[in-house]
Formats: sequence, structure tokens, C-alpha cells
Amino acid sequence: MTMRLMVVSTAKNTDKILDRLVAENDDIEIALHMGHVTADIKASALTRLNTREGGKGHLFARQRWTGAGQALIEAPEYLDLMETFIDHLHRRSDINAHKPHPLRTMQDYVDYYHILADVIGQALIDRGVTHCLFFNVPHLAYDTIVYQMAQVLGLPCTIVTQSLFPDRFYSLRAPLDYGRFPPDPAANPFPIERGSKPDLFYMRGIKQEREAGGRPGLKAVAQIATFLALKRPMQALNPAYLWRLARDVYRVYGGLPKWRDPFARFFHEDALEYFDHLTGFEDQTLDLEGDFVYFPLQLQPEMTTSSLGGRFRDQAYAIETLAGMLPEGVRILVKENPKQGSYMRGPMFFHRLKRIPSVTFLPSWADTHALTAKARFVATITGTVGWEAVRQQKPALVFGAAWYRGLPGVHHIEDAPSYEAICATEIDHAALEQRVGALLSRSHRGVVDRHYKVMVPDLDEDANDGRAAEVIAGLLRGGETTFLSESGA
Repeated sequence: MTMRLMVVSTAKNTDKILDRLVAENDDIEIALHMGHVTADIKASALTRLNTREGGKGHLFARQRWTGAGQALIEAPEYLDLMETFIDHLHRRSDINAHKPHPLRTMQDYVDYYHILADVIGQALIDRGVTHCLFFNVPHLAYDTIVYQMAQVLGLPCTIVTQSLFPDRFYSLRAPLDYGRFPPDPAANPFPIERGSKPDLFYMRGIKQEREAGGRPGLKAVAQIATFLALKRPMQALNPAYLWRLARDVYRVYGGLPKWRDPFARFFHEDALEYFDHLTGFEDQTLDLEGDFVYFPLQLQPEMTTSSLGGRFRDQAYAIETLAGMLPEGVRILVKENPKQGSYMRGPMFFHRLKRIPSVTFLPSWADTHALTAKARFVATITGTVGWEAVRQQKPALVFGAAWYRGLPGVHHIEDAPSYEAICATEIDHAALEQRVGALLSRSHRGVVDRHYKVMVPDLDEDANDGRAAEVIAGLLRGGETTFLSESGA
């Protein structure tokens, strides 16, 4: 029987893997490809709500209500699924993107969810889709609802996503399976230098020390100019507005270390309040004495919280939960992610943290490695700080589907661990190496995320595409994935 795939592939490298997959497997064909403008459907048109077409036009062309989305709308978990979709789509709202969608109210999001469920549900049915393939964990709204519709229609889903280990990627069937894998006593241990720190290429340039204040660079100036051209064209002609804007921008840059470039990726005037608030934490004395738990905030919006965090994508809720399990006198030291913008960091977020007596918000220059070393344990949604901690014999508490949640020394909030039990955890380094080896024995060789090519400098892309296509073909035919559900399926 021929498999008819619904595929979400939005990058040139994954499109090449997709081409090899179809060319080398007679029983696999593409029913619908959602991706760039060269794909059947232009994926970003669905999150920006514009009319940009792909190779087969626009998904909404000549569409009328059919009822195909009712299976999702009437699902018992409808409210949770819709909330997840809204969270994923909000990253494209007006205050978070230069090319946003026009949705404003809660009802706007609800209406669009219903429309998109109906349209995508009908597309899956009309095109005879039998399987779905995702080249990352769904987290961009359009892939989110494709996955949700596939689930209620009973279509098998395969997800592949890159690992932090060079030339290795993972596979799974459902986002919250991430990190669940069985023991394998026969697996070869993966050598880990005791106390070593992983090389996180995406954090290069981030310092852990005090530094003089900065000033806007060329990237920031370009982002501000883009904001003015797209959002405030009339204000750009107002000298008084421009003077106030420049004054506020320079104040923010001067109050943060010069390596912290807050507006290099995106600028919106509403974000000035957030960064101005951050400068108020910079000039403080760092006290690492006594008992404390270290909680570094994760970058948002990102798949690691939006999809893998579950209800704890609300990081303030995770900190509130943590505070509720700590004995009197144990502090929570919270550090902002050095790449974070104002997304999900409004005044109410900081007010929630301020209401927790045990919370201290740290300056950006606080050394994360010193904090980990001194803490009783680290706490995170899914952040790599947990992986760094157990390598240093420090226990970790995770709230979401972290890839390392099955490793020695890692506790999950769903198991209701006590503060005392976590603190008493001793990590057997040999057991850690063996467990990591068991994980890697279940992973797959290859690069499926273009950003991770830097970790494999001698990558043969043609050979890589062939290997990845072969692995994916096996997974589509029912091969065992890296991560499994709680039932082991």
C-alpha cells in the first residue's frame, strides 16, 4: 500500500531529504507539502494570515465550511489543544513580529482555530493522507494544528528533531514523549569528562561577568528602522518622537552589558519597558551563600517551552510550583535568558515573581556555572542547564519533556519529588555515561536541522540526505522511534 504523506518541511536541507525519501521509496509519495513558496502550500501564509501562494495555491482557496474539523473541536481535550495553538500563533502577533497576523482578541484566535481545523481537516481527507511527517516538533501553529488534526483522525505521525550531540537526531510520535526511552544495559557507555560542560554553539558570545554598558549596533539600528518603516511611518517624521525613542534606546543599552544586544533580532517600542526594567537588577551584590535553587529562565517563544513545556510553558507557574515545595529559608535565584526579548515578560510576569518571597531576580552577568555549583539543585522546564548540572554531579528538577529527563540525577515534577529527596540525590557518573549511551544507541546518524551543520564541519550533505531519508522511511513503516510513550508504544 502506498503511503501518502502530509509533510511539514520549511528548509532547503529538509526538502532535499524529502526528495531522496520519495525518489528511493516507491511506496511513499507526497500528498501535501507545507513549507516555503516552492512547496505545495506556503506555511507562513497561515501564521501571517496573508494570501501568499505555494505551488498548489493557497490552502484557503475556494474553501467553505465542511465540518471536517469537528473531530478536533469536539475532542475532550479541545480547550487544552486550542490554548496550545493560540500560544504557538501568538508569536506572530503585532508586538512580536514585523510581519504579524491581524488577530487581536481572544475570540479572533478562537475563530481562526475553528476555521483552520476545518480547512486542514478537509485537506487531509481530500488528499487521502495516510501518514504525517514533521521535521521538528510542531510549535509554529500551522504544524501544531496539522498534528492535532492528524491525531483525532487517527493518522500515524513521525517527528524527527536534532539532538545536541553532533551528527545525531531523535525520532518520536508525540511531543510529550520527548525524553522517554527504555534502559539498555547492553549499550556502550558514552564517555563524559566528569564536570565538563557541553559546547553550546548557539550561546557563543554570551558572557558570565560584569561588563561596561553598550550602545546600539548596526543590527539594532536596522531593526529600529524596520519598526519605524512598518509600524510608525508617520511618527518617523516627528523629531520629538525620534528624540524620545533614541533617548530610551540609549538608556537601555547603557544599563546592560555591551554583549547584551537587546534589539539585534527584533524591535518594538513596547519592549523598551521590559529592558528598562531589567537594568534595575544589574547593580546588585550577588549573594550565593545559604541554601537556594537555581532557576534560569528559558528563551521564549521556542519549541522547548511552547511544545515541550506543557502547562509549564508559563515559566512563572513553574516557579510558583517550585516555591510551594521548598522549606522556609530556601531561596529561588532566577536569571533571565541572555537572548530573551519582551515576549511573555510583561509587567504582570515580574509582579508574579515579586509576590514570591523566596525569589531573587539576578543580574544578567551572574555566572550560571557558579550558580549551578552552589545550588542545592537546578530547576528548569527543559533547559540544557539540567544536562549541564548532572554532568557536574548536581541534581536537576525538570517540569517539561526534557530530552535528558530519564538520566540519573534528573527528577520530574509529575513524580512529585520532595525537596529533601532531590537534595539527597547522588549521581553515579558511570551510570550516567551508560544511560546516555543507551539514548544515543536509539538515536539516528544525520543532520536534519540546518542550524546544527556547524557541529559537523566535514558533513557530506549528499550522503547525509540519503542516510536521513533511509531512516525516515523505516520510521514511517513503523520502525521504533528514539522516544516512546509511557506505555512503551
